[in-house]
Amino acid sequence: MTIIWAVLISLATSFVLTSMAGEPFVLFEALILAGILSIVAIFLGEVALKTEKE
Repeated sequence: MTIIWAVLISLATSFVLTSMAGEPFVLFEALILAGILSIVAIFLGEVALKTEKE
């Protein structure tokens, strides 16, 4: 589910930012951003924000 949300958010963000800058939308660059966001989100969820169970 994390990967799906990362793809959707990165596509929307890339589309809005490229539209505001007047540049063409490149799907491959948006997918690279989605990969980076997925890795960061998974890392935060599994490693950095892990709470200890009692």
